[in-house]
Order: sequence, then structure tokens, then C-alpha cells
Amino acid sequence: MNASEPMTKPTQHALLVAWGEFARQLGLIQGLDALRLHQKRYQHSPQTKVIEFLVATLAGLEHLKAISRSAHPLDQDPTVAQAWGRAAWADYSGVSRTLKALTLSEVEQIVQVLEITSQMFIAAEVNLALLFDQRLIYDGDLTGLAVSKSSTTYPGVAFGHMDDRIRLGYQAAVVSLHSPTYERLWLSVNHHSGNLVSASVAQEMIQAAEARTGVRPWRRTELLAQRLQAVSDYIGVLHQKLAERQQKVSQAQLELDQVQQQVADWQACVVELAAEYQASQRPERPTSRLAQARRKLASFQNRYQRRVKTLAKAQQVLEWTHGLITQQQADQRVLQQRLERSQRDNATNPQPVPVVFRLDAGFGTYENLALLIEMGYEVYTKLQNWKVLQSLIRQVPPEAQWTAVGTRAEMFAWKAHGLESFYYPLDVGLERFTDGERVKHCALLHFGPTPVTQDLPGWFNFYAGRQTIEAGIKESKQTFKLHRLKVRSEAAICLQEQFVLFAANFIRWASAWLEQGTGANALKAEQLGMKELVQVAAHTSGEVVRNSEGKLLKFSEQSVYAGKVLKLPIFVYQLPLPLGKTFDFLRL
Repeated sequence: MNASEPMTKPTQHALLVAWGEFARQLGLIQGLDALRLHQKRYQHSPQTKVIEFLVATLAGLEHLKAISRSAHPLDQDPTVAQAWGRAAWADYSGVSRTLKALTLSEVEQIVQVLEITSQMFIAAEVNLALLFDQRLIYDGDLTGLAVSKSSTTYPGVAFGHMDDRIRLGYQAAVVSLHSPTYERLWLSVNHHSGNLVSASVAQEMIQAAEARTGVRPWRRTELLAQRLQAVSDYIGVLHQKLAERQQKVSQAQLELDQVQQQVADWQACVVELAAEYQASQRPERPTSRLAQARRKLASFQNRYQRRVKTLAKAQQVLEWTHGLITQQQADQRVLQQRLERSQRDNATNPQPVPVVFRLDAGFGTYENLALLIEMGYEVYTKLQNWKVLQSLIRQVPPEAQWTAVGTRAEMFAWKAHGLESFYYPLDVGLERFTDGERVKHCALLHFGPTPVTQDLPGWFNFYAGRQTIEAGIKESKQTFKLHRLKVRSEAAICLQEQFVLFAANFIRWASAWLEQGTGANALKAEQLGMKELVQVAAHTSGEVVRNSEGKLLKFSEQSVYAGKVLKLPIFVYQLPLPLGKTFDFLRL
């Protein structure tokens, strides 16, 4: 706001003005304006319409049309536009056209700007978490984005499990960081088709989280090397079995050839005797040479069929062994590459950090567990395999003492327990829930230094802390309307997912920033819930005032926040303590 502008400006979207000022001070607006988008500018630049889409996301608009067709249209609020560095906003139809024309590479550029803006806050929270909790805690999950089952205009949709039903749509793989200041910060979101299963994206989620935080744990290369050696030994055993089974195939082929020759000999004998009996007009009696020859022939023909089956089975086992060796050799190559990559990671990681990863049962496959363990994570998850669960239930001794861990919930645990066919011992906590006459079981799995079996209620409650990411997913859908896809191109859908998660982080940062402008009538933004901030405060009337104290945002007397004021302070960022200094402090 310069000296030639009015001293007071009205708005119907008060908090959006404050957020625009915060975005400008962070450099977010400048970063988005600097993007090179391939679309031409007519009345509004494509950058303006991308920013307008972000503001609509912050405002929790359910449909793009609400930008222009609501009680107080966003595109008719010049004060908000100016707060976000715009001369004016575009009609919703122009925003829609721009989003439809975006390419995936352009969306990647937009996401890079969001990540640069976010990095200072994420780095600060990483340091605080290590300072106070001496570890980082990640939560990972999938969230379904369903569309109409009869829709044909969404690209790349597929049927999959969403909200406990089979629905058509997409899946978003998300990772959050447990934040000392903000409780939850989103780290990453990756877009997938609806038929994605949790088990296939664990590594992608780990890599995304590590890229955002810039830190990682020490890779457990010694465990990986042991597993690789076990695979190599198994391949050696398989090669021995292969030689034995090749010998069985050769022996079966030899026996088949012998029987085949015997069948041919007895067939010739029967033909010869039959001709002889016919020429002499001798009757064929049961004990005659011809009858005996026919029985011999039938016997060898039956033996031939058995030899054919024996050979086929031996060949099948041989082919299966060949396939198993090929599979194991492929696994060996993957593990060797993982080991080499892990060794490089350790060589370039002078300050590894302890990191916990909490995942739901969908991620609890053996391969995912092994991957997380080998990558150095402390893992908390649930058992996925129903048969293994039944085996655990049978292993509980009759005299076992169950520990109460919650309402109608008990646990019995094994420390460093070996699950069938799994590579590493795990802490296993069998849970028993009672609901009237019904009893339900499930199992928690853990790998890491925390002695969870010594504190079963603590283990139960810590894993239940995953509810923070489930609450975040609920917030993204109910508050930011992620469940309503506002666009129908793949690039724009990816951008909507990114904007929603960034908006949830951004508002938390902005609320802390607004707390700097304290006063008797100050609105305590940090004390308001996210839903109220987005759906109420961002749609409340007020005015922006510029005076000797700086910029103030006054809520109108007709609003729910009548008499309340927000001072728009200068954003001051304190650089986070370097990791080395953080660890030095921890060692004191």
C-alpha cells in the first residue's frame, strides 16, 4: 500500500487479506510471479490465475464457480486482490481454462516454489523436534479421492478401496511430520490412480519425506548385508536342487524312452501273433499267447502313461526351480543395489537422525517392513497377514496375563519375536478388543530401540497417535474440500492436492505470525480452529487500515468478530539451529 492509495479499504474476506500480506513477506507471491508458464496473457496473466486458485483453496471454496458465483464473490473483492499483488482477479472460467492448460512440468515448477517457501518452517520444526524429543516422527497414509462411478472425463482414474468401499477415483499418498509447534506439518503428497495399494508406495513416501526434511537415519547396512548373504546362500541351495531335478528329468526321460520301446515291441508281438492266429484259424483263449501278449501290451501302455506324468511333473518342478532362481537373482540384484545405495547414503550422512515411521496395516507387508528397517527407521505398524494373526492367537499361553491398554482393550506382547518367513525379529503386540460378546484381535508390530514391550499402554497410545494424520486427511476434505475435484486434467488435479496440503501448513504458519501483533482487541488466530479460520474468518467483512502503527485489519461491526483487530506485522524469521549444534546441545 503506497501513500497515494486510500487509507482504508473494505473487504468481505478479511483473513484472506492478512494471508496475502504474509505470502508477500514470505516471497511466495514473488516466486509464483517469476514462473514461466506457456500460456499467453490476455486480461490476466496465467500466474495471476494460479495464485487465484491458491487463494480459493485457502478460502475453502467447494467449486471453482464459487469464485464468481457466491454471496460475496472473491473476484469482486479488490482489497484481497491487491493484498495478493494483483490489480484484479479473473472470472472463474478463466481460472478453469488456465488450470486445464497446465502441464505436469509447470505444476512441478509451482510445487518447487511452495517447497522453497515451506523449507524454513520445516527446517525449524525438524530442529525443535530433535531438540525436545530427540527424534522425528513421520506418519504415512493413503487418502482416496473418489469421482462418480459413471464419469468418463477424469484421466487415469481406476477402481480401488476408498473409505472402505470400492470406488472410482484417485489415491494420494501423504506423509506428515509431528511438529512441536504446529502439531502436524504436511511433508509430501504424491498422486496415483485409484487402484494403487498401500504396499507399493512405502519407498516413494520415505524418499519424499527425506527430501523435504533434508535428514535421514543411519542405514542398517549390516542387516541388509546379512539378508543379501542369506539370499546368495539360498540361490546356491537352489542351484544344487536344480542339478538334482535336472537329473530326475533325465532319468524320467530315459525311463519313458525305455517303456516306449517296450510298448512298440509288444505292439509288434501282438500284431504278429494276431496274424498267426488268424492264418491258422486258432481261437484266442484267455491263457493263450496272444491274450497274454495283449495283457503285457496294456500293462506297458499304462506304465507309459505313468512315465509321461512323472516326466511332466519333473519338468514342472524343474521349471519352477528355474523361475525361483530367476526371482531370487532379481531380488539379489535389487538388494545389492539397495546395499550400495545405503552405503553411499551413510558415507554422505555425517549426522544421521533417529526417525520413527508410523503406518497403518495396509503398509504392513513383509517387504515394506524389511525396507523400512533396512533404511534405518524405527517402525510402528499393524500386522496385515490374517493367517499370521491366527497363528499368534494360538501361541498365547492359557495362563497369559493380558494388560489393559484402553477401554475394552488389552494386549499381550512378545519381545523380538520371529514371525514365520520374515527376515528380522519384531516386537509383536497382540491386541484384544471386547464389544459385548464379540472379541476382535489385531497385532501391532515394532522394530527399533524403544522397549515397547515394557510399557504396553504407552505402545498402544503412541501408535494411536497416528490419528493426527487421519485428522489431517479429514481436514483436507472437510475444510479444504479436497474430496471435490475442481478440475479435470491430471496436472491440475495434482496441483489441487499440493495446494490443499500447502494451505493447511501455510495457515498454521500465518496464525503464529499474526500472534506477533498483540493488543487488547487482537483476534487470537492461533486459538481458532482451522475450520473456523477458513470457513468463517476468511469470509468475514472488515477493512484494512494504514496508519502510523502500520497495517491493521479491523473486523466490521456486523461480523462475528466485531471490535477485533489484527495487526499485520513484519515477518521476522530466526534461522534454525544447525543440526550439529542441536546434537551438541543434546549431548550436554
